[in-house]
Amino acid sequence: MKMLILYYSMYGHIHAMAQAAAKAASEVPGVDVALRQVPETLSAEAIAKMGATEARKAMDQIPLATVEELALADAVLFGTPTRFGNMCGQMRQFLDSTGGLWMKGSLVGKPGGVFTSSATQHGGQESTILSFHTYLLHQGMVVVGLPYAFAGQMGVDEIVGGSPYGASTIAAGDGSRLPSERDLDGVRYQAKYLAGIGLKLKA
Repeated sequence: MKMLILYYSMYGHIHAMAQAAAKAASEVPGVDVALRQVPETLSAEAIAKMGATEARKAMDQIPLATVEELALADAVLFGTPTRFGNMCGQMRQFLDSTGGLWMKGSLVGKPGGVFTSSATQHGGQESTILSFHTYLLHQGMVVVGLPYAFAGQMGVDEIVGGSPYGASTIAAGDGSRLPSERDLDGVRYQAKYLAGIGLKLKA
């Protein structure tokens, strides 16, 4: 079963979660995982002004995704930071190029899930994932979230991301907060859960 983890990360938070998800999914027997990022749409000058040059360089080793890879996958886990309560423009532009897959029904019946990050606890994590789900539904995909079987999203003893819609993390306004171990556990759980559903559907 081929699983694609497709993401965009500007400051490294989603990148860290994507790596954790890829490692977790690869531990599921019978699952072949590919980690890909969507193409950057901002100029180097714009990225520099946003203070993200070094973080983006650290992700240079991750190959860029193609639309064809999306069609070949049996399950897809998407990662995007929030932008005003919605997915980032880089992810939106890539998804907007997949009309040919929609025409052919290439993604129909395949499971898909979403994880995200935001600067604040109430910075649009749930609306980002829920609005992303409309893309999955238009493509005929099976929406997979983060069930409450992952108890890590239930606690109030620390700042924690995660909801039944998908894994998430809080980066802080200056981006200084990296994903906690509990946040990483959430995306690991979601990745393995999605991989298991992908295996069942492919069978």
